Amino acid sequence: MSREMKALATRRHFDSKLGCDAVKLLPNEYFVTNEDIVLGTVLGSCVAACIRDPAAGVGGMNHFMLPGGDEPNRTGSASMRYGAYAMEILINELLKAGARRERLEAKVFGGGAVLDQMRQLNIGERNAEFVLAYLRTEQIAVLAHDLRGEHARRVNYFPRSGKVLVRKMQSHRTKVETLLAKREQALQNSLEAAPPAPRVELFGAFARKERR
Repeated sequence: MSREMKALATRRHFDSKLGCDAVKLLPNEYFVTNEDIVLGTVLGSCVAACIRDPAAGVGGMNHFMLPGGDEPNRTGSASMRYGAYAMEILINELLKAGARRERLEAKVFGGGAVLDQMRQLNIGERNAEFVLAYLRTEQIAVLAHDLRGEHARRVNYFPRSGKVLVRKMQSHRTKVETLLAKREQALQNSLEAAPPAPRVELFGAFARKERR
């Protein structure tokens, strides 16, 4: 199985509230489609990039946990933790599905500081800065963004139309928020145990800039 397939979101269901099929993305996953469906995820300090080619009718989403890149010889799921690899995978899959790079447009979300401990590591802020810098360097227009802050976000993206529904979660602990808090705590623990030294070999303008 390829590295890309290991990171492909597979949780598909019918969303009765939105009245359409939906694919749920977890951290380190992506999904690209030309179907009239919704792509959904929940974000804390992580970032999701929603990118589409409106002329080709194809779009997709990723969900990454850390800025920068990863060692190229790690597994696909591990590499997808890092923004540079996650963005490269998403863009490449869009191009394979018929998109044209010059027509790509993006909307980006997340980068919150939902736990006091995570604010000290500044992961959300760094994720937000990274994704905007990446898209600017790759000359992909950012039509909308909702980044940083102190709230978790639930994001639903309709890749065919480009519509996005964003709901900021309040501080009371719902089941989803409790799960998200556990993920954020696990991420903090892993970073404190082994701080990442990200590197990645990519093919776009951002990679060329990073290697200079």
